[in-house]
Amino acid sequence: MSLAYISFGQILTMLFLMTIGLICAKTGLIDEAVNKKLSNLLLLLINPLIIFLSYQRDYESELLHGLLISLLLGLLSFIIAVVLIHIIYKKRRNKNFGIEKFASIYPNAGFLGIPLIGGIFGSEGVFYLTGYLTAFFIFFWTHGQIVMGGKKNFSSIRKAFVSPPMIAVYLGFALFMLRIELPAVVMSPLNHLGNLNTPLAMLVAGGSIYGMKTADILKDKRIYAVCALKLLIVPGLVILIFSPFDIPQVVLGTVVVAAACPTAANLILLAYKYEKDHVYSSQIFTASTVLSMATIPLLLIFL
Repeated sequence: MSLAYISFGQILTMLFLMTIGLICAKTGLIDEAVNKKLSNLLLLLINPLIIFLSYQRDYESELLHGLLISLLLGLLSFIIAVVLIHIIYKKRRNKNFGIEKFASIYPNAGFLGIPLIGGIFGSEGVFYLTGYLTAFFIFFWTHGQIVMGGKKNFSSIRKAFVSPPMIAVYLGFALFMLRIELPAVVMSPLNHLGNLNTPLAMLVAGGSIYGMKTADILKDKRIYAVCALKLLIVPGLVILIFSPFDIPQVVLGTVVVAAACPTAANLILLAYKYEKDHVYSSQIFTASTVLSMATIPLLLIFL
């Protein structure tokens, strides 16, 4: 019951911030040009910073072991999702083909995952989440970029491994292994900057929703299908496949909660970047976020 309360509260916070973004768009404080600039800021600076900061903690061998298991499970969970969605969408191509595939695979594991897992498993669970988030960014900057951008060349894949988020992973993990912690005078401003992630991402999402009709979401059956895949089928498979194995409860719970999160807000950011339908992307994001209020607690019953 406490998990249901925590998840419900965090999702309401997200929706409230999106509403502020909507108001800003309506009053002219945010327009499409501003949204594009904020999207680049989030993708290239603030998201990588969050990953880097997550590794700033005391070294323990047990933590490293759990982190590696979380990374492995994260990679496997994304492989499962990618293969499943590829099979489902193999003969269902349309103008929003890339948006729907991305939305069905990639969860909003940062904003919702961190507070949810922190409330259940404490700081240890949040640390393990960085393993899953590392897997997220590996797939996001390779498969996710290809799906949304339509580019299928090895050059773009190679570039992904030297992208800002991956550089943050390399640096953060190196400092963790070397047991180097940055001084407070450096960590304080970096933490303040990292805290901008959620409000800025939600302002972009809210600004994208401006002018969108609720009726358009309710009558679009494809949105319901995407939400069913993202919120129930993919995380349900994660539970079904991983539960029989002897995996530490904290690690398994972390991966399940992360996988059960609604569609990533990055969908909207990439829609702007690659000039896709950002309104449709916002519709899927909004619908999955609202529906996740019920699906996350439901799935966690089976842990």
